[in-house]
Amino acid sequence: MKVKLLSFGITKEMVGSFEKNLELPSGTTVEGFLEILKSEYPALKKLTSLRIAVNEEYAEGNHEIMERDEIVLVPPVSGG
Repeated sequence: MKVKLLSFGITKEMVGSFEKNLELPSGTTVEGFLEILKSEYPALKKLTSLRIAVNEEYAEGNHEIMERDEIVLVPPVSGG
């Protein structure tokens, strides 16, 4: 199934672009997606926290990704 990946901040640098179209196996969960992504982009393993949003809502590990979903990598945020 085809999905769109958007990356911000440090994750954009780690995956090499702001937007990517990806092909995932049917039935992929957020947890499974992260495993696939970290195997393709090992630098992501260095992040101590990384949230995933699917279609503009934060998603937990067991959330099933569907055809044409928009997935956003939300990197750790610091400020002061």
